[in-house]
Amino acid sequence: MTTPDPDGPLAEQLLRFTRRVHRIQKRHLQECGLGVTPAQYRLLRTLAHYDSPPRMADLAERLEVVPRAVTTLVDGLETSGKVRRVPDPTNRRVIRIELTDDGRETLRELHGARRSAAQEILAPLTGEQRAVLGELLGTLIDGGVERRC
Repeated sequence: MTTPDPDGPLAEQLLRFTRRVHRIQKRHLQECGLGVTPAQYRLLRTLAHYDSPPRMADLAERLEVVPRAVTTLVDGLETSGKVRRVPDPTNRRVIRIELTDDGRETLRELHGARRSAAQEILAPLTGEQRAVLGELLGTLIDGGVERRC
């Protein structure tokens, strides 16, 4: 006889919610008409946080994906002119990835799509409910570790 899983329904709700968030974000990104996938957008956002152009391996580690996945994403973004490969100034065997001006502009436009998607997702909630959700998500993201400002 199996023991009932008290967290099963909650886990299912979380999975369904995650899929809904991905669907809505994907739709908003597509409506921009910039030809950027959610994975490419994530790479652009990550790239923007570096002070200097990172190596592909750095991006793979930060994105928690295999290096080959980053290569595919960079290939697509390079073809569309949003990133470029540049040689490392101190080691000619190392290639770094940097945003182009077009990539920065695309990122600005995509941030608008992301905000629009968040507004759609959060629309049914009151301000108080949003605050509670934010606290709960913060706890889940941090894994129960107390947050410090």
